[in-house]
Amino acid sequence: MAVRAPEPVPHMRLDMFLWYARFAKTRSAAQAIAEKGTLRLDGRRIERAHCPVRVGMVIAFPQGGRVHILRVQALPIRRGPPAEAQALYTLLEPSGSGPVDGGDDPA
Repeated sequence: MAVRAPEPVPHMRLDMFLWYARFAKTRSAAQAIAEKGTLRLDGRRIERAHCPVRVGMVIAFPQGGRVHILRVQALPIRRGPPAEAQALYTLLEPSGSGPVDGGDDPA
C-alpha cells in the first residue's frame, strides 16, 4: 500500500496579497508594509514580504493612523476592482476603534 503525500495547502506571498487586496497602490509599497516590522500574521511579527498567506489567517497592521485587522477569506488570482478585492477578506474590528495615536487626547 503506497502512502500518499499530503495535498499542498494553497498560499501566496504576503506582499502580493496586500497589493491584490488593494491595501497598497504598488507592489513595492506592499513590500514596505510587510518589511517594516509592524505587521502581524496570526499574532506573529513579520518582517519578510515573502511570508506565505493562507485562507483563514488573521493579518493586523497599522496604516493611515488606524490598525487594520482582517481575516483572509480567499486568495486572489489577479488585482481586480475594489469590490472584488473586498471579497478577499473580512475586517475584524479592533477593541478600540479610535486612531492609533490616541487622537485628541493630550496626555
